[in-house]
Amino acid sequence: MNGVLVIDKPQGLTSHDVVNRVRRILGQRSVGHLGTLDPSATGVLPLVVGNFTRLAQFYTHSEKTYEGVIRFGFATSTYDADGEATTPPHEVTLHREEIEALASGFRGTLEQMPPPFSAKKIAGVPAYKMARKGQEVQLNPVQVEIKEFVIIAVAGDRVTFRARVGSGTYMRSVAHDMGQKVRYGAHLAALRRTAVAEFTVNNACRLEALESARQQGTSEDLFVHPRKLVPQLPSVTATDEAVAMIRNGRAVNLPEMSRSPLIKVFAGQRELVAIATRIAGTLFHAGIVLTTPADRDARDD
Repeated sequence: MNGVLVIDKPQGLTSHDVVNRVRRILGQRSVGHLGTLDPSATGVLPLVVGNFTRLAQFYTHSEKTYEGVIRFGFATSTYDADGEATTPPHEVTLHREEIEALASGFRGTLEQMPPPFSAKKIAGVPAYKMARKGQEVQLNPVQVEIKEFVIIAVAGDRVTFRARVGSGTYMRSVAHDMGQKVRYGAHLAALRRTAVAEFTVNNACRLEALESARQQGTSEDLFVHPRKLVPQLPSVTATDEAVAMIRNGRAVNLPEMSRSPLIKVFAGQRELVAIATRIAGTLFHAGIVLTTPADRDARDD
């Protein structure tokens, strides 16, 4: 089984928990995810299955979209609602004007310090493992891009927002840093990821739905249509002869008129065979082979 499946991650599970659940449901060992979600967060978690794990390299720097709530009044150790308070609580009543002004400083390209409870590694050790042991965590700031940061509502001590960010951006750090600016602290109270690259909540299914579909033999219906994957690359539908040559590691001429150095090669409408690299002109070589005749035979069985 090869493809991309988008799970609507429930609260309380780690991304790895979801991967393990899907491995058991599909009976497929080769499953990976395209971008970690914190256990307390929900929403879009794209999974690559089978040979399609080879597509993960095209999603390393994917844009992400979030909706969430920031609570002002105190900071926490994890920068979200799962942590312990690290500042005395303050009763606050926020005003939209001050929050809009505050948010304006968190748009664009900026330096951001990752949370101590994060997967960032220090000498090969994830920071969260050190933080859990009470060890000092010394991380370096990283450059991130917040392309959109919209304040949707302000009520009491809570701010509802929508954000569109570049890879590596922590919304927990945004919440924490906003709290530092106003001196009485803040943390991320809730977070839902609504998109990763081309994958949105409209593509997502719950784990229970996947399990039910698997039992009914319809789980592949929940996979993203291969034509929608890696949309920045042009697509070519190859002849049976060209597909056979690609699978045998041979260079082949393909009817591709753009000048893209990489293209997606399909056999028919649904079978993504390979990502091919241009050698010269219309001559291509498959750098990444994604499906084989054996995969098709297994699917037909």
